[in-house]
Amino acid sequence: MKRTPLFETHKNLGAKMVEFGGWMMPVSYSGVLKEHRAVRQAAGLFDVSHMGELAVEGEDALRFLQWATCNDLGLMRDGQCQYNLLMNPDGGVIDDVIVHLLGGDRYFICVNASNTEKDFQSLKRLARDFKVKVENRSDRFSQLALQGPLAETILRKLCSVDLSSLKSFHFIEPKVDGRRVLLARTGYTGEDGFELYCENVDAAPLWNLLLQEGAPLGLVPCGLGARDTLRLEMAYPLYGHELKDDTTPFEAALGWVVKLSKGDFIGRGVLERQKAEGLSKKRVGFEMVEDGIGRADYPVFDAEKKVGWVTSGTYSPSLDKNIGCAYVPMSLAKIGAALQIEIRGKKKSAQVVATPFYKRPEAGK
Repeated sequence: MKRTPLFETHKNLGAKMVEFGGWMMPVSYSGVLKEHRAVRQAAGLFDVSHMGELAVEGEDALRFLQWATCNDLGLMRDGQCQYNLLMNPDGGVIDDVIVHLLGGDRYFICVNASNTEKDFQSLKRLARDFKVKVENRSDRFSQLALQGPLAETILRKLCSVDLSSLKSFHFIEPKVDGRRVLLARTGYTGEDGFELYCENVDAAPLWNLLLQEGAPLGLVPCGLGARDTLRLEMAYPLYGHELKDDTTPFEAALGWVVKLSKGDFIGRGVLERQKAEGLSKKRVGFEMVEDGIGRADYPVFDAEKKVGWVTSGTYSPSLDKNIGCAYVPMSLAKIGAALQIEIRGKKKSAQVVATPFYKRPEAGK
């Protein structure tokens, strides 16, 4: 079982530790509800050092990644990030990733923890036909996520540059407390925030300093439990749940990531056919009408017929509702459609609703 460089720090803070994707990770400190609300109202600090980091460099780097993914990296400029999907020949998703363009022909890719080796080996195999080098640099980096409406206020005191001009899905490489980091305005919570990639030796000092500076403003350490409720309120996919090797981007309601006009890429033919012929199923968001929470893999029924399955479900602290995502036939993939979810042997009513479930309040309101 792997441990991040912050393992002892989490234990000293009284975190409840669990196994996740081959890592021992904190699931909560003060409780999921408190941590969730802190991120929505002030700020939360997450250790996400289990995530993987791959480097792709070489004169064919752009052409190579354009072939491996479905989004258009040709639209990127130096210092920009992009949400993208690594594709397989069947149109399925190998992983969802964040690509950072460091400059020229150098890319830095954040991948899901449980998929790091799979992604690395997949890209290495593809790289044989390109002038490109793929490296797994995951062991070199730790990653912290500072998320919430006060994230910039907290980080501003410690950062060597002005953060107000850093746009969403852009990054810089400043010093934070004299330590060099890659600082991206990205996150998995739906709030403003930053993800900091640093050398392993710098993880604990930065973690402790951020908590020290942010505590008076309401910053709290947060675990995977709050990370999951926050991302689900935004209907963000979690690999292994909403996304799998046999799930296409169109089925996963991620059609906006697919850029068929960019040229050929792995799985493009399958996606073209799906777009032309239509889908048989699609991911939707739902709210429970009756009591109960529809958890992952619970069956979804239309009357007495099983027609789909839940991918994720939880209680939403922000909305005080039980919410979730599910795959259903296209006939039920419309707002207001009635569903029944089997919860512990009993069918409970639910309905399809628009996503994201939660929307961040506008500034000043």
